[in-house]
Amino acid sequence: MPASPTPAPVGTATPTATTPVPPSPVSTVPAVVEPAARKSNADYKAEIRAADAMLQAAPRNVNALLVRAKAKSHLKDYKEAIVDYNTLLRIKPTNAEAYYNRGLTRLKLKEYPPAISDFSKSLKYNPTDKEAFFGRGAAKMQMFNFSSAIPDFTKAIVIDSVYADAFEYRGICYSSINKPKLARPDLEKAARLNPEAAKSLRRYAGDK
Repeated sequence: MPASPTPAPVGTATPTATTPVPPSPVSTVPAVVEPAARKSNADYKAEIRAADAMLQAAPRNVNALLVRAKAKSHLKDYKEAIVDYNTLLRIKPTNAEAYYNRGLTRLKLKEYPPAISDFSKSLKYNPTDKEAFFGRGAAKMQMFNFSSAIPDFTKAIVIDSVYADAFEYRGICYSSINKPKLARPDLEKAARLNPEAAKSLRRYAGDK
Protein backbone atom coordinates (compact mmCIF):
# COMPACT_ATOMS: atom_id res chain seq x y z
CA MET A 1 0.00 0.00 0.00
CA PRO A 2 1.11 3.64 -0.27
CA ALA A 3 4.18 4.49 1.78
CA SER A 4 6.21 7.45 2.96
CA PRO A 5 7.28 10.18 0.54
CA THR A 6 10.42 9.86 -1.55
CA PRO A 7 12.17 12.65 -3.43
CA ALA A 8 10.68 13.45 -6.82
CA PRO A 9 12.90 12.57 -9.77
CA VAL A 10 14.63 15.26 -11.76
CA GLY A 11 12.18 17.01 -14.03
CA THR A 12 9.16 16.33 -11.82
CA ALA A 13 7.13 19.36 -10.78
CA THR A 14 7.45 20.25 -7.12
CA PRO A 15 4.15 19.82 -5.23
CA THR A 16 2.44 23.03 -4.11
CA ALA A 17 -0.32 23.89 -1.68
CA THR A 18 -2.83 24.08 -4.51
CA THR A 19 -1.73 20.94 -6.36
CA PRO A 20 -0.90 18.34 -3.72
CA VAL A 21 0.89 15.23 -4.86
CA PRO A 22 0.49 12.28 -2.48
CA PRO A 23 3.52 10.26 -1.46
CA SER A 24 4.93 7.76 -3.90
CA PRO A 25 2.15 5.16 -3.97
CA VAL A 26 4.22 2.09 -4.69
CA SER A 27 7.16 1.42 -2.40
CA THR A 28 7.21 -2.27 -3.22
CA VAL A 29 5.98 -4.30 -6.14
CA PRO A 30 2.18 -4.50 -5.80
CA ALA A 31 0.86 -7.89 -4.77
CA VAL A 32 -1.10 -8.26 -7.97
CA VAL A 33 2.08 -7.98 -10.01
CA GLU A 34 3.89 -10.72 -8.17
CA PRO A 35 1.49 -12.85 -6.11
CA ALA A 36 2.58 -14.02 -2.70
CA ALA A 37 4.69 -17.14 -2.97
CA ARG A 38 2.70 -20.32 -2.55
CA LYS A 39 5.81 -22.46 -2.29
CA SER A 40 8.49 -22.69 0.36
CA ASN A 41 12.09 -21.69 -0.13
CA ALA A 42 12.92 -25.38 -0.14
CA ASP A 43 10.55 -25.88 -3.07
CA TYR A 44 12.24 -23.12 -5.07
CA LYS A 45 15.69 -24.51 -4.27
CA ALA A 46 14.52 -27.92 -5.48
CA GLU A 47 13.27 -26.32 -8.71
CA ILE A 48 16.68 -24.71 -9.22
CA ARG A 49 18.46 -28.04 -8.73
CA ALA A 50 16.14 -29.75 -11.19
CA ALA A 51 16.60 -26.95 -13.72
CA ASP A 52 20.38 -27.13 -13.27
CA ALA A 53 20.29 -30.80 -14.16
CA MET A 54 18.15 -30.19 -17.22
CA LEU A 55 20.40 -27.38 -18.40
CA GLN A 56 23.52 -29.50 -18.05
CA ALA A 57 21.97 -31.87 -20.58
CA ALA A 58 20.37 -29.15 -22.73
CA PRO A 59 21.85 -25.66 -22.11
CA ARG A 60 19.31 -24.00 -24.43
CA ASN A 61 16.27 -25.42 -22.66
CA VAL A 62 14.03 -22.34 -22.47
CA ASN A 63 11.55 -23.84 -20.02
CA ALA A 64 14.30 -24.80 -17.58
CA LEU A 65 15.81 -21.32 -17.79
CA LEU A 66 12.43 -19.76 -17.09
CA VAL A 67 11.73 -22.02 -14.10
CA ARG A 68 15.18 -21.35 -12.66
CA ALA A 69 14.96 -17.61 -13.18
CA LYS A 70 11.55 -17.37 -11.50
CA ALA A 71 12.73 -19.52 -8.59
CA LYS A 72 15.81 -17.33 -8.12
CA SER A 73 13.63 -14.23 -8.12
CA HIS A 74 11.36 -15.70 -5.46
CA LEU A 75 14.49 -16.39 -3.39
CA LYS A 76 15.48 -12.73 -3.89
CA ASP A 77 18.51 -13.67 -5.98
CA TYR A 78 17.47 -10.99 -8.44
CA LYS A 79 20.77 -10.42 -10.21
CA GLU A 80 21.17 -14.11 -11.01
CA ALA A 81 17.55 -14.29 -12.13
CA ILE A 82 18.25 -11.48 -14.59
CA VAL A 83 21.19 -13.46 -15.97
CA ASP A 84 18.89 -16.40 -16.70
CA TYR A 85 16.22 -14.18 -18.28
CA ASN A 86 18.88 -12.58 -20.47
CA THR A 87 20.12 -15.99 -21.60
CA LEU A 88 16.58 -17.16 -22.32
CA LEU A 89 15.76 -14.06 -24.35
CA ARG A 90 18.90 -14.43 -26.44
CA ILE A 91 17.64 -17.90 -27.33
CA LYS A 92 13.99 -16.93 -27.77
CA PRO A 93 13.62 -13.15 -28.13
CA THR A 94 9.84 -13.36 -28.58
CA ASN A 95 9.08 -14.94 -25.20
CA ALA A 96 6.46 -12.66 -23.61
CA GLU A 97 6.54 -14.47 -20.26
CA ALA A 98 10.29 -13.96 -19.91
CA TYR A 99 10.01 -10.24 -20.63
CA TYR A 100 7.16 -9.93 -18.13
CA ASN A 101 9.00 -11.76 -15.38
CA ARG A 102 12.24 -9.91 -16.04
CA GLY A 103 10.18 -6.74 -15.70
CA LEU A 104 8.96 -7.91 -12.29
CA THR A 105 12.52 -8.64 -11.22
CA ARG A 106 13.65 -5.22 -12.36
CA LEU A 107 10.84 -3.67 -10.34
CA LYS A 108 12.26 -5.46 -7.31
CA LEU A 109 15.66 -3.96 -8.13
CA LYS A 110 14.08 -0.50 -8.55
CA GLU A 111 15.26 -0.43 -12.15
CA TYR A 112 12.12 1.30 -13.37
CA PRO A 113 12.94 2.37 -16.95
CA PRO A 114 14.24 -1.12 -17.87
CA ALA A 115 11.16 -2.64 -16.19
CA ILE A 116 8.89 -0.44 -18.31
CA SER A 117 10.79 -1.54 -21.41
CA ASP A 118 10.36 -5.20 -20.48
CA PHE A 119 6.63 -4.87 -19.87
CA SER A 120 6.29 -3.09 -23.20
CA LYS A 121 8.14 -5.91 -24.97
CA SER A 122 5.96 -8.46 -23.21
CA LEU A 123 2.89 -6.64 -24.50
CA LYS A 124 4.30 -6.63 -28.02
CA TYR A 125 4.11 -10.43 -28.01
CA ASN A 126 1.09 -10.79 -25.72
CA PRO A 127 -1.03 -7.63 -26.14
CA THR A 128 -3.89 -8.81 -23.92
CA ASP A 129 -1.84 -9.42 -20.77
CA LYS A 130 -3.54 -7.33 -18.08
CA GLU A 131 -0.69 -8.01 -15.64
CA ALA A 132 1.88 -6.53 -18.02
CA PHE A 133 -0.22 -3.38 -18.37
CA PHE A 134 -0.51 -3.21 -14.60
CA GLY A 135 3.20 -3.81 -14.09
CA ARG A 136 4.10 -1.06 -16.53
CA GLY A 137 1.70 1.32 -14.82
CA ALA A 138 3.16 0.46 -11.42
CA ALA A 139 6.70 1.15 -12.66
CA LYS A 140 5.59 4.52 -14.03
CA MET A 141 4.03 5.37 -10.66
CA GLN A 142 7.36 4.71 -8.99
CA MET A 143 8.80 7.40 -11.24
CA PHE A 144 5.92 9.78 -10.39
CA ASN A 145 4.67 9.52 -13.98
CA PHE A 146 1.07 9.35 -12.81
CA SER A 147 -0.51 10.71 -15.98
CA SER A 148 1.39 8.20 -18.11
CA ALA A 149 0.42 5.32 -15.81
CA ILE A 150 -3.33 5.97 -16.09
CA PRO A 151 -3.74 4.60 -19.67
CA ASP A 152 -1.99 1.38 -18.65
CA PHE A 153 -4.39 0.81 -15.77
CA THR A 154 -7.29 1.70 -18.05
CA LYS A 155 -6.18 -0.94 -20.57
CA ALA A 156 -5.91 -3.51 -17.78
CA ILE A 157 -9.48 -2.64 -16.72
CA VAL A 158 -10.74 -2.99 -20.30
CA ILE A 159 -9.32 -6.52 -20.32
CA ASP A 160 -10.65 -7.32 -16.83
CA SER A 161 -13.56 -5.17 -15.67
CA VAL A 162 -13.26 -6.38 -12.06
CA TYR A 163 -9.51 -5.83 -11.71
CA ALA A 164 -9.53 -4.28 -8.25
CA ASP A 165 -5.86 -3.36 -8.12
CA ALA A 166 -6.03 -1.54 -11.44
CA PHE A 167 -8.98 0.52 -10.23
CA GLU A 168 -7.15 1.26 -6.98
CA TYR A 169 -3.92 2.39 -8.59
CA ARG A 170 -5.68 4.38 -11.30
CA GLY A 171 -7.59 6.13 -8.53
CA ILE A 172 -4.35 6.91 -6.71
CA CYS A 173 -2.94 8.32 -9.94
CA TYR A 174 -5.94 10.58 -10.42
CA SER A 175 -5.63 11.78 -6.84
CA SER A 176 -1.92 12.39 -7.35
CA ILE A 177 -2.57 14.75 -10.26
CA ASN A 178 -5.32 16.57 -8.37
CA LYS A 179 -8.34 15.02 -10.09
CA PRO A 180 -10.43 13.96 -7.07
CA LYS A 181 -13.67 13.64 -9.03
CA LEU A 182 -12.06 10.93 -11.14
CA ALA A 183 -10.16 9.37 -8.23
CA ARG A 184 -13.16 8.73 -5.99
CA PRO A 185 -15.19 6.45 -8.33
CA ASP A 186 -12.12 4.30 -9.00
CA LEU A 187 -11.22 4.01 -5.34
CA GLU A 188 -14.82 3.23 -4.36
CA LYS A 189 -14.98 0.55 -7.05
CA ALA A 190 -11.69 -0.92 -5.85
CA ALA A 191 -12.94 -1.01 -2.26
CA ARG A 192 -16.10 -2.83 -3.33
CA LEU A 193 -14.04 -5.41 -5.18
CA ASN A 194 -11.34 -5.71 -2.54
CA PRO A 195 -11.96 -4.54 1.05
CA GLU A 196 -8.23 -3.93 1.50
CA ALA A 197 -8.47 -1.06 -0.98
CA ALA A 198 -10.59 0.84 1.55
CA LYS A 199 -7.29 2.05 3.01
CA SER A 200 -6.50 3.84 -0.23
CA LEU A 201 -10.05 5.18 -0.40
CA ARG A 202 -9.62 6.78 3.02
CA ARG A 203 -6.18 8.13 2.24
CA TYR A 204 -6.66 9.43 -1.28
CA ALA A 205 -10.37 10.31 -1.36
CA GLY A 206 -10.53 11.78 2.12
CA ASP A 207 -12.94 9.18 3.55
CA LYS A 208 -12.78 8.66 7.28
